[in-house]
Amino acid sequence: MDFELSEDQQAFADTAREFATHELAPHAAQWDREQTFPREAIGKAGDLGFCGLYAPERIGGLALPRLDATLVFEQMAAADPSTTAFITIHNMATWMLGSWGQSAVCERWGADLTSGRKLASYCLTEPGAGSDAGNLKTRAELQGSEYVINGGKAFISGAGATDVLVLMARTGGGGAGGISAFAVPADAAGVSYGKKEHKMGWNSQPTRTIAFDNVRVPADHLLGAEGEGFRIAMKGLDGGRINIATCSVGAAQGALDAARRYLHERQQFGKPLASFQALQFKLADMATELVAARQMVRLAASKLDAGHRDASTYCAMAKRFATDAGFTVCNDALQLHGGYGYLGEFPLERLVRDTRVHQILEGTNEIMRLIVARKLLESDVDIQ
Repeated sequence: MDFELSEDQQAFADTAREFATHELAPHAAQWDREQTFPREAIGKAGDLGFCGLYAPERIGGLALPRLDATLVFEQMAAADPSTTAFITIHNMATWMLGSWGQSAVCERWGADLTSGRKLASYCLTEPGAGSDAGNLKTRAELQGSEYVINGGKAFISGAGATDVLVLMARTGGGGAGGISAFAVPADAAGVSYGKKEHKMGWNSQPTRTIAFDNVRVPADHLLGAEGEGFRIAMKGLDGGRINIATCSVGAAQGALDAARRYLHERQQFGKPLASFQALQFKLADMATELVAARQMVRLAASKLDAGHRDASTYCAMAKRFATDAGFTVCNDALQLHGGYGYLGEFPLERLVRDTRVHQILEGTNEIMRLIVARKLLESDVDIQ
């Protein structure tokens, strides 16, 4: 086991930190306050390869290991978890399109997606099918050389501001085996968008419902084979869970750094806060939880890269632990700032709001516990 980063990995992390310092950190509070979707900044991330980190090379991606991708996402999330989280979702959708898309789809969108010139949304969740994704109702019927899609999706990140929708729809009978995946133009006739949701956090990315009313797409926009969609979705979510866990780790690092600075700057009773043992202990616990979360995420990413048979379980454990720990570290950092932490002039309240949703999306942390528990109760478990 080597916990040190290679020269290439360190270079990726350094580049991402530099990008976050200059392109994200100065604007994150304003984007949050004004609910601005920063397409220009995301495009600049694309110029560095950050919009196709693990997408296949055939569509212009870097085809990096998931572990290397976490290094990039963590650095960006330390400055702006909301924008970074959207970039991770775009990466996931782009990877799906590049991995399972037919040549026509890859030629139409691949290079534009990996470069950040165009953006993708991932469309799985429905109003009545959140955690129970295998029960989704959106339907795609093959009619001649086209699929006709009807139904609706909810809580879709980037909806109304992206160019491609990676959509899960039912082509067969009930259950997971009847679901297929599609690439759908975001501006196709019959696609309509609901109002932009007013959210607690993640305000630099729009969230909307999407309705599909007799939307026609060519048959070659099917990703993979019919009935393969749920498997594709779950493969995507393994990486998505690592991604969102990484965003929590990054946000927690940003919060910890802010708390360390504040404890040296702020004085009470004639002494800097850093001299109070109770606060030293709190800071030590925050750092310990953060390091544990980071190592668990990197372990899960390594298992996924290696194709370990229990990689999905490691991804679930990492997602559960890191998103809980990341939120707690951010919240504790706010507490250490006292009343100032509650003010918008400081980043803490934004980090707390942005990380709270990480415990819900990409599978709630309750569902993560179910995944882990079921694996532990199998006779051939290999969790070490």
